[in-house]
Amino acid sequence: MAETFRCGYVALVGRPNVGKSTLMNHLIGQKLSITSRKPQTTRHRILGIKTTDQAQIIYVDTPGIHQQAKKAMNRFMNRTASAVLEDVQVVVFVVEALKWTDEDDMVLAAVKNTRAPVILAVNKVDRIKQKDQLLPYLQELGKKHDFAEVLPLSAKSGSNLPQLEEAITGHLEPSEPWYPDDQLTDRSARFLAAEIVREKLMRNLGQELPYATTVEIEKFEELERLNRIHALIWVERDNQKSIVIGEKGERLKKVGQQARLDMQKLFDKKVHLELWVKVKAGWSDDERALSSLGYRDDD
Repeated sequence: MAETFRCGYVALVGRPNVGKSTLMNHLIGQKLSITSRKPQTTRHRILGIKTTDQAQIIYVDTPGIHQQAKKAMNRFMNRTASAVLEDVQVVVFVVEALKWTDEDDMVLAAVKNTRAPVILAVNKVDRIKQKDQLLPYLQELGKKHDFAEVLPLSAKSGSNLPQLEEAITGHLEPSEPWYPDDQLTDRSARFLAAEIVREKLMRNLGQELPYATTVEIEKFEELERLNRIHALIWVERDNQKSIVIGEKGERLKKVGQQARLDMQKLFDKKVHLELWVKVKAGWSDDERALSSLGYRDDD
């Protein structure tokens, strides 16, 4: 390792649906965080580790900080995102180009309390049709806080991501790497499998139902050339169960097929996936049920 090698934790924070998970996946070159067009897709803290000759950047993807956190699940997500800010070396505050909301103000209030340098990443600039609007917008954002950097970028196209990574590295302290250079995350294969199934549910169900679903891996058997995975999809009501299954089981079959293909890419081997749907009434607003399903503040 070079004498100037740097290492540290970097929090990716922002309101829901600004592209934090897409950004992390592109930065590390591997899909670890699930994505969908629906807000609040990410529910857990997820590490993505990128090791180069110069640095080991440990990205921490977080749930979107949001208002109206009425249910226990929503409160858990906000706590998870806020807690990450207490112990990182750099904060990347992700916002959407030309769009600032009350929830962005919530995130700004949280990052103002951190001692770490804050880089403002203005995402989705590829969507701007009138490019002359961007510079005045960036200047206005620069007045909101003493940001270490303000960088326009596109997580989807990869525009300006090398510049973001360079800026992050410059704010890290010299240190030996904290993880093996071939490690990509601290999450288990079981966790990643559950998240892949949940992503397919998010993408195949209507607007509200995904928020009443969670996934639990009941069996994960790793063989030499095959992973056998049995997953339980939990919903809150009987009518939700029938919607997830779909007519003649078609929706559940589609979710399973899409999830299996992604798992085979991730695990680099064949996957035998079986899905079941069960009802656990009110799980998303029950602290004990959340804990039993893996939603813990120390996780």
